[in-house]
Order: sequence, then structure tokens, then C-alpha cells
Amino acid sequence: MHSPNQIIYEFSHTRSEPPAPHPIAPRRQDIEWLFTALFDAYGPRNWWPTVHGGSFELVVGAILVQNISWGNVERALVNMRDTDVWSFPSILETPDEEMHEIIRPSGYYKAKTRKLKEFAEFIISRYDGDLDRLFALPIDEMREQLLSVWGIGEETADDIILYGAHKPSFVIDTYTKRLLGRLGWEIRGNSYSAYQQLFHEMLPHDTYLFNEYHALIDHHVARFCKKKPLCDRCVLANDCPVGLGITQP
Repeated sequence: MHSPNQIIYEFSHTRSEPPAPHPIAPRRQDIEWLFTALFDAYGPRNWWPTVHGGSFELVVGAILVQNISWGNVERALVNMRDTDVWSFPSILETPDEEMHEIIRPSGYYKAKTRKLKEFAEFIISRYDGDLDRLFALPIDEMREQLLSVWGIGEETADDIILYGAHKPSFVIDTYTKRLLGRLGWEIRGNSYSAYQQLFHEMLPHDTYLFNEYHALIDHHVARFCKKKPLCDRCVLANDCPVGLGITQP
């Protein structure tokens, strides 16, 4: 695993091409530049954010954070801990209506109650409730297992693999797609797998790097590259066609 300083030292500090009025395919130098620029601006993010720590909380948080901000998830996690619904057996044993109230701050609480229970049933029936046994699987096998669970999509599966199992599987979300699009980078296929393949092909498969890169993108986009971007405060503005006024957001 690389240290932060080694990553910065090895990576490019410039884009391979200047911002253009038409989409271009990003090159390795571009992907390295983006990480370097964000890391220089914000420093290490040290994700995953948790309230009490531990693999159980991380997995539950990865499910609850779907389509909602982390602040809402924290309130739901505190509720779960305060009501002693803090294990996979207790999730299964808690009546649906009670779970709805406990995790209500996370939104979509009925669907998320089912997702939590489906995952709890999966981990108990296949791995005796032991997340470490799941995390010990090779990445491809673990990902296939996770995607077989109702309610676990690609982003959630990769969150669990990267932040729970500490294995390199790059997480793609709407923030990633927004930022790369505004930078003028065209991703062929425009699918989750196409975006993930870009990072997997261009970067060393390093857990720390993938962790920090995803966290830096989310940190930056949440604060500056909003739906209505704050380009006047953006550290990437001089290298971004939107920031330079070449294209519209």
C-alpha cells in the first residue's frame, strides 16, 4: 500500500490536454492530475465516516446512505444503537414497523428495512453472521455474492468491499459522474462499469488510493461542484471547461 506522499510524488500534476469545448477521453495523466489536485487542496479524508466504528456499522451505513446524506444516516445509526438493534440477529428479530421508526431519518425507511433484513439473512445463513468470512473472499467473488443480495447495487457493494473489506474496488457515484462530465471527459458506455474500468485501468489497485480518491471527489463535489456549481471557489476552475466558461454545467 502506498503512503499519501508516495502517491503525490508519483502522480502527474498537469492535465494531458487543456480544457476543450467538446468531450475527450481522459488519459492516465488526467486521472493522476485530478487526484493530485484534490489531495493538494483538501488533504486526506480518512473515510469511511462512522459513529462508533466497526464492520457492522459500516455495512449498515452503506445500505442506509443510499439516496440520502450521511448526516441523516448518522441519526439512524444512533437510533439503532440506542435501541440495541446493533447486530444482524437483532435486525431480523425487530418487527418491520419498529425498524421503520428507528431508521426513519435515513429516508425510504420501508425499502431500507427490507434491505437490512435481506442482508442480515444473507450474512447469517451463508457466513454465520461473520463479516470477516465474507471479507476474506477474493474481490470478484465477494462482489458477486454481495450483488446477489436484494437491495445491494454496484455502488453499495463497492462501498462494502473498499471500506469494509479494505480491498481495492473503486466506488462510482453520481458525484463522480458529475465531476468527470464537467471536466469534459467522455466515458464510453456511460455505465457504472465503464466509469469503474477507467479508474481500474489508469491507477494502481491500491486500497488507500481508491479510498482517498473517492472520498476526495465526494468532498469536493458536495461543497463546490453542486448542481449549480460554485466555480468562483473551485480549485479546478482553471482546468475545467465549465469553470472557464467554455461549456455550460
